[in-house]
Amino acid sequence: MKLIIDNDKCIACGQCKSVCIRDNIEIGDVAYETGSNCFECGHCMAICPSKAITLKIFKGREKRIEDYNPRELPVEYHDLLQFLKQRRSIRWFKKKKIDKFTFDRLFEGAYYAPSAQNEQDVEFVVLDKRLNEFMKHVYDIIKVEEDEFFRIKQFGDYIRDNSTKKYHPLLWTGHQLILTFSTDKTSAVIANTRMELLAYSLGLGGFYSLFILKADEIDHDRLMEFFPQIDKDKHMYSAFIIGYPKKNFKRTIPHKDINVKYM
Repeated sequence: MKLIIDNDKCIACGQCKSVCIRDNIEIGDVAYETGSNCFECGHCMAICPSKAITLKIFKGREKRIEDYNPRELPVEYHDLLQFLKQRRSIRWFKKKKIDKFTFDRLFEGAYYAPSAQNEQDVEFVVLDKRLNEFMKHVYDIIKVEEDEFFRIKQFGDYIRDNSTKKYHPLLWTGHQLILTFSTDKTSAVIANTRMELLAYSLGLGGFYSLFILKADEIDHDRLMEFFPQIDKDKHMYSAFIIGYPKKNFKRTIPHKDINVKYM
């Protein structure tokens, strides 16, 4: 059993049963669990009008519970859309680095991100002091595709001698990197995207690197040698270079039309 149901508070209204997608709750004089089919999504806890239900795994985290009015959204459509319009990839950064307090604020967005089967197994690594060491590790893996991708060859040239190079071929002027790991790609991408949007709300910016992700695609086991503390079943699904923007853009640009089919 994974729920704590306070029989004194329960009013047997059935709201919890109505949102349980695993049919794990029944209603008698009070609500009760029918088995161990719960996957701890928390829907029953979030909808209970009398606060009679909590999940055992959340015991001790009561400060994380917040009441809100579902009819009063904190942001309107046009404001959120405008925010999305103004988002741009940033590659020119100031030398100032992001401190741990600010990173912790960013990861609050990922904390509330949905995940496949409610696994909640997304992990992040912030690379700062060991960034150059990691990038050399990445190059040693992806250099097998130098002949196919000119950018990887540039990367190798930069590692061998950067005295005449203006920008890092993969990091540009970035000094910090966030890597996202998970057993599920979609979960990792959603979590990182939420973190990224919070970053823009704090005056930060960044861009995604597909070339860094190639290290996982080419040789996952070798990549994970750099991260012995992370489960090897998890893959690196996002590499986001982040920092304080040195350039400020002034207008949106058109995008290609989105192709939508209604069937």
